[in-house]
Amino acid sequence: MASMAVQLLGFFLGLLGFSGTVVATVLPHWRSTAYVGSNIITATAYMKGLWMECVWHSTGIYQCELYRSLLALPRDLQSARALMVLSCVTSILAFVVSVMGMKCTRFARRSFIKSPLVVSGGICFVCAGILSLVTVSWTTNDVIMEFYDPFLPSGMKYEIGLAVYLGYAAACLSLTGGLVLCWSSSGNRSESSLHRQRNQPSSPPPAFDNMYTPAPLYRPPEALKGNHYPSLCSLSSNGYRLNNYV
Repeated sequence: MASMAVQLLGFFLGLLGFSGTVVATVLPHWRSTAYVGSNIITATAYMKGLWMECVWHSTGIYQCELYRSLLALPRDLQSARALMVLSCVTSILAFVVSVMGMKCTRFARRSFIKSPLVVSGGICFVCAGILSLVTVSWTTNDVIMEFYDPFLPSGMKYEIGLAVYLGYAAACLSLTGGLVLCWSSSGNRSESSLHRQRNQPSSPPPAFDNMYTPAPLYRPPEALKGNHYPSLCSLSSNGYRLNNYV
């Protein structure tokens, strides 16, 4: 029962990480306008994401425009897109595999493939978290390097957006959920092996007769075979009677 609760905990943590990854991928708040220098007071704010670029006006108007050309985008943006999409696909695969391997589902109940399925789902969640973490870390490094570049004008500098922080949180949740699933599966395998050893019938004790080997039969040596006295039966059979000598 405790292992089932641990599996549910890891599964829901991974599911929350997957949801956060999807939201962070779609949101345009990866880079926001930095209010430094002459941009301290401005009527517009620019935001850039993986799929669109948005402008917010002080009047409350919010306009977004999708990137029209894929090949015209910078290579770092193309790589970030690919990694985040791959992270979402890996999370979906982890979701499906984990559902099939959890104890609370009826798929392959009382089968030995339950534990490997849970481990596979946990590994997929860990891989999805690593992909998301690499993407947001890469973006953070680019934003910081451009912000502290003295040759870049103040109007072209950006700050880290809300979607990047959400990506960090989603990556941590996915990593934690995957590790919890793997740990719960290792506990289940140790418990099953211990239960199998306890239920294994013990070997019967050895029979008492077979504990000691029987002693060999006594056989007199060949030199003593002809030195024994004749018995009464042998004397009577040779024609001599004992009454004749008494």
